[in-house]
Amino acid sequence: MNRKIASALLLGVTSIFGAAVWSQGVSDKPAAPTPAPAPAAQRPQFETTKVDGTENVYIFRSGNAQSMFVVTPAGVIATDPISYANPQASTVYVSEIKKITNQPIRYLVYSHHHFDHIAGGKPFKDVGATIVAHQRVKDRLAVLKDPNTPLPDETFTGNRTLQLGGTTLELHYLGLNHSDSNLVMRLPKERIIFTVDWVPVGSLPGRAMIDSYPLEWEESLKKLIAMDWERLIPGHPGAPNGRLGTKQDAQDILAFLQESSAAVQKEARAGKCWDTVEKEFSMPKYANWPGYAGALPFVSRRYCGLWGRGT
Repeated sequence: MNRKIASALLLGVTSIFGAAVWSQGVSDKPAAPTPAPAPAAQRPQFETTKVDGTENVYIFRSGNAQSMFVVTPAGVIATDPISYANPQASTVYVSEIKKITNQPIRYLVYSHHHFDHIAGGKPFKDVGATIVAHQRVKDRLAVLKDPNTPLPDETFTGNRTLQLGGTTLELHYLGLNHSDSNLVMRLPKERIIFTVDWVPVGSLPGRAMIDSYPLEWEESLKKLIAMDWERLIPGHPGAPNGRLGTKQDAQDILAFLQESSAAVQKEARAGKCWDTVEKEFSMPKYANWPGYAGALPFVSRRYCGLWGRGT
């Protein structure tokens, strides 16, 4: 092939390629920006949902707190008014129950004595509910005299069973853990439990450590894991997406407490509690869990109290 023919062929290929590129819309104008993804829809302040696979078990949520209630042909068993952060929550809670049934609210069961879950019981008392709790709840509330938290009408120290309209709700006291008064409420037919603050679902305990009993907490978890249940309704929505808990969640929290305890114990016995441990304590295995950074100071301080002070 001579030079003239080769040059002609090269010029033709270049022209064809240039025309093709131009026809595809190449220009000197900047590309349009990619639209930003739409923001996730915010959940409403109050929400009532029926638990999947059940006939009569519901969750009422107010912000980041939630409670279980059970509807029966003879009345309703409700739990925790959750009105500390939002004083209107218990009034809304009662209204939500009335949307589902015209049966009276017979019982209101306190999960433990902390105000962030049990404040606001007056609307339940006003409609005739009997408040049930562990004896230690009444002992503590009688001293504190909080005007927004009515005293229990009925108390017990071991276990108790409520029977209403063909539904059985077992109230179990497994000992010291997050508080000295936590209950496990078990629906044997549904194999569902409701218990608050000491088995966080998909997140780590933070403020829950403040007045806790760490070693006894581990023993309570072992007892809980040995019980017959499949799903756990926590007092705060599970992560992610408000999911219910399983025994794996209880086992995960047990492992976290045991590992944290061992790590701080070693440092405490080397004289590093409080300041050094509080500055340097970390649990890298759990770094991707929700609430990790916020939980660490509470965890390290509580275990320094245990292993560095004996309290």
